[in-house]
Amino acid sequence: MSARPRAVLFDRDGTLVDDVPYNGDPDLVRPVPTAAAALARLRTAGVPIGVVSNQSGVARGLLTTAQVAAVNERVAALLGPFADWRWCPHGAGDGCTCRKPAPGMVLAAAAALGVAPAEVAVVGDIAADVGAADAAGARAVLVPTPATRTEEVDDARARGILADDLLGAVELLGFGA
Repeated sequence: MSARPRAVLFDRDGTLVDDVPYNGDPDLVRPVPTAAAALARLRTAGVPIGVVSNQSGVARGLLTTAQVAAVNERVAALLGPFADWRWCPHGAGDGCTCRKPAPGMVLAAAAALGVAPAEVAVVGDIAADVGAADAAGARAVLVPTPATRTEEVDDARARGILADDLLGAVELLGFGA
């Protein structure tokens, strides 16, 4: 891969924390096994870290914005501070520019962090995360879960953007031990 990114954005559900569909309960937040170590490695390197997360449960009436905020606060309490948080409350048919795979959240986070989109990496668990990175001109790394479709894994493998876990993702981005 090319030079190290100057900022790294992570998907929340299924990437940083276990995916609990439409989670509005902070007590259900569980970091994935290598999240803390991966984030610590980036923080030690002085790399700003952000979160970009689709939260369509708000549009569907399954979550309130206060519940999303409470879950986000719990993620930060467990995994440390994030330099930028972005989340999209829209549904798939709403036509917004922020919902991944659209580039809106990635572009906004890059601007907020003071880096060009090409200097950003997006780490996620599904094609929408990779698509948002691609659409923004950022780099992508896919860390699959059991919910990740086989063709998404195959595509990421072919592109050289596949990692087994978050520690592997930051290593792929140039932040080795």
